[in-house]
Amino acid sequence: MGDGTGGSYRLDEIDRRIVYALMADARNTSAPAIAEEVSVSGATIRNRIAQLEEHGIIEGYHATVDFEHADGSLMNLFLCHAPFGDVEGVARRIGTIPGVINVRELMGGRMNLHVLAVGTDTSDLRRIGRELENLDVEIEDEFLLQNEHHFPYTPYGPADGRRLEPLADYISLTGGADIVEVTVYDEAPIAGRTLEEAAADGTLEGEALVVAIERDDAVITPHGDTEIRPHDVVTVFSPDGTDEPALEGFQIPDGEATSRHTE
Repeated sequence: MGDGTGGSYRLDEIDRRIVYALMADARNTSAPAIAEEVSVSGATIRNRIAQLEEHGIIEGYHATVDFEHADGSLMNLFLCHAPFGDVEGVARRIGTIPGVINVRELMGGRMNLHVLAVGTDTSDLRRIGRELENLDVEIEDEFLLQNEHHFPYTPYGPADGRRLEPLADYISLTGGADIVEVTVYDEAPIAGRTLEEAAADGTLEGEALVVAIERDDAVITPHGDTEIRPHDVVTVFSPDGTDEPALEGFQIPDGEATSRHTE
């Protein structure tokens, strides 16, 4: 695993929801499905996933295999001890043993290595045990693994199991300008109005300029007579920086969009 810092990259609410969804089911979770949950565009989700991978926050995608169901093999968990200071090097050497599929390094404690191995039978598991001992690893205990369960990290998911308010995705530009991508609420003041009408009555505030609208997987170039509809993903450019009041026209009257500037 990485050092836990993710370099200079800091997770925001969109990132956390992406990680939660992928931890729950990476195989059957698509970018459009995540986008629908957090109310941003599929392109935003794909870009965020690429950034999470690039910064080492998402380290990979792995298949969970039921070896007993596949060919009758046994899974065994060896609880081991290696001398402090040699743990990382020993863990890498253990990974070369045929049948070993996972090695966990633990901080402190006597059993500082957990080794998960697959054997065709008990004789094969004993062979793996002997190879561990040949690496000067002490086996403190071992267990046949019956079931393994995986769960997503709850703090990264929806609050109280409910869908969060739509999130706004910001990009800060030089000179203080912002580009923000925000989803239009069903009851938002701007919903059902043209851009010309919204600008005239102040629903679209200040110098904010709608530069693109994503609707049903199509990107629309907006004009004055373009009507904004609920669930549109609207890209807004603000030369002076887009603050929360400038987004009120896209929200329900008493709602607030959660947002974070990227750095």
